[in-house]
Amino acid sequence: MKLLCIHLYFSPLSIPCFADNQISGGIPRSFTNLSSLMHLDMRNNKISGTIPKIFGKLRMMSRALLSKKKLQGLIPDSISKIYRLVDLDLSFNQLSGTIPASLGKMSVLATLNLEGNFISGTIPPTLINSRINQLNISRNAIQGTIPDVFGPRSYFMILDLSYNRLKGPFGKSISSASYIGHLDVSHNHLCGPIPNGSPFDQLDATSFAFNDCLCGKPLKSC
Repeated sequence: MKLLCIHLYFSPLSIPCFADNQISGGIPRSFTNLSSLMHLDMRNNKISGTIPKIFGKLRMMSRALLSKKKLQGLIPDSISKIYRLVDLDLSFNQLSGTIPASLGKMSVLATLNLEGNFISGTIPPTLINSRINQLNISRNAIQGTIPDVFGPRSYFMILDLSYNRLKGPFGKSISSASYIGHLDVSHNHLCGPIPNGSPFDQLDATSFAFNDCLCGKPLKSC
């Protein structure tokens, strides 16, 4: 196996990098024996199977990059036990089921990318009212409304909810978010007026395109 990433000053057991290889098979359960594992990068491989529940035993891990594979099944709730996890990327797999609400209760999780899976259910309110500032759950089958739980602590550099089955109007609370740098709710079934407020001042029409009946700036007036 040829490794394409080299990390200096770190033990190979603390920050292994297996990205951009031809690794196949499931995630080895033996990974959970590496108590010092800090950064797991397995992007762009041919890994398949499910994410084992014992994955949550990797308590020291701060980054788990597992995108662009063939992972199936549910997102295990045990991931929320990785109390140092800052960056979780499970994008472009074949994951199904719902998003565990416990992910929004993690104390330091800042980036959550679940784009391009088969995830259903609704958006857990805990994801909106959390420390996550880059949230991408686009290109799934998520239904329901956008949780009306925004507040002054809501700070998103990225909030991408596009290409889902979201419906209904925006809740009033989203106008009270302290910052939303990039918002994309396009390709849903949203309807009603686009709220006023600073989070929306710099957004263009593409952020809201291809919904059922959204109106107001930057779209046509209501």
